[in-house]
Amino acid sequence: MSVRTRVAPSPTGDPHLGTAYVALFNFAFARQREGQFVLRIEDTDRARSTAMAETAILDALRWTGLDWDEGPDVGGAHGPYRQSERLDVYREHAEQLLGSGAAFRCFCTKERLDDVRRQQQARGETTRYDGHCLDMDPDEAADRADRGEAHVVRLNVPGTGVCRVEDGLRGEIEIPWAQTDMQVLVKSDGFPTYHLAVVVDDHLMGISHVLRGEEWISSMPKHRLLYDRFGWQMPVHYHLPLLRNPDHSKLSKRRNPTGLDYYRSTGYLPEALLNYLALMGWSMPDEREVFSLTEMIEAFDIERVSTGGPVFDFAKLDWMNGQHIRRLSPDEFMDRVGVWALNREALAPLVPLVQQRTERLSDLVSQVDYLLGDRRPLSMEDFNHKRLEPADCKRILDHAIRRLDDLQDWSRDTLHDSLRALAEVMDIGMRDFIAPLFIAVSGRAVSLPLFDAMSYLGRGRVRARLRSALEALGGVSKKEAKRLERGYRELW
Repeated sequence: MSVRTRVAPSPTGDPHLGTAYVALFNFAFARQREGQFVLRIEDTDRARSTAMAETAILDALRWTGLDWDEGPDVGGAHGPYRQSERLDVYREHAEQLLGSGAAFRCFCTKERLDDVRRQQQARGETTRYDGHCLDMDPDEAADRADRGEAHVVRLNVPGTGVCRVEDGLRGEIEIPWAQTDMQVLVKSDGFPTYHLAVVVDDHLMGISHVLRGEEWISSMPKHRLLYDRFGWQMPVHYHLPLLRNPDHSKLSKRRNPTGLDYYRSTGYLPEALLNYLALMGWSMPDEREVFSLTEMIEAFDIERVSTGGPVFDFAKLDWMNGQHIRRLSPDEFMDRVGVWALNREALAPLVPLVQQRTERLSDLVSQVDYLLGDRRPLSMEDFNHKRLEPADCKRILDHAIRRLDDLQDWSRDTLHDSLRALAEVMDIGMRDFIAPLFIAVSGRAVSLPLFDAMSYLGRGRVRARLRSALEALGGVSKKEAKRLERGYRELW
């Protein structure tokens, strides 16, 4: 059997560390078996998917050194590779499911579904669709749909019994059908949900093995059911362990940098990052820790993948990066430094900021040190302000993080306008509002223009610095985080 694996990121935000992690294992599995590795873009979330995010994903994955045989940018025999360009395919398969009774049209309103969910929660039950439209006459449902009545298409799930699915790492898994919701397969806008699209695409693209995060185990019954209803053979599935914080919670941007651009812009070598990600779920037969991607592919054995929850340790990643840096020749090292930051393309955005402020070329270093490298560590005293208490600074930093998370465009003007709007709804003068942000971003009360600096640093490094500043102010407890989140929502 020809081995074909895939990675299918959603272009709804910054390229994620988890995407590189999953891509690495799919890439190594395919290459070790002389198979093909496919990149597919899951862009059916019309509200959040953007072309800019897709470009960023492709660029970030290329930086890691993981190349794909088929994809939206290179083509292939199984395209198109963007789900938004495959709507006719999903529509055809949805009609097939409706015709066989494997799916049904649901006309329930959001208000009714919310009410059902509240009642189930009050009774302590698992929240799921109650089957209200399941027994509707198919002809009546088709007539209502033809008249333009809003509806979705749902999967018909057995009410009793157990679904048994095989995981290549965990063996047989049993999940009661009662825990499986009657999943929406086609939304009211005609776009498919992940669950229909992933099954149809994996089959039509000939995917033989699926390596994905363990958070998808609970979706296996839905996918098993779809494969069975279509009469297709299900690919072999392996569910990789999730990357975790030191407290074993799921790695998330609320706690640590998760954007690939953060690691790229702060000077991690792509081969070191891949080396470390490999160790998150796998080990070499000889147990050595430092190895190249080529060496990993040569030795890769899926049986050596662990199902334990790997802790993402930044100190260990720094050590790993140092090991790979010391493997470089002096010429290679200089080339890497040049590619990283000391080149015309990277320095060009800084010129308008520093040229008019420079008397000697040596002044450049002190002006931009916090932009090219890390800013200095902060303390509580750095946030002393005649009109702001530490709690005010915390609130500003927390709300700024939440506001910036919603931005698609990271340009200087967008940053300025977005944070000015936040200052206004918080009823804080702009001069006072940006004071803790200056400290958090640059480590200085006065520095190069704040929004230009933020635009240059990028989302990942700015977020990391704002989070670090919150820690310098004493950190945010879970209870305090909920209060701040509630306060932020109430502003809008």
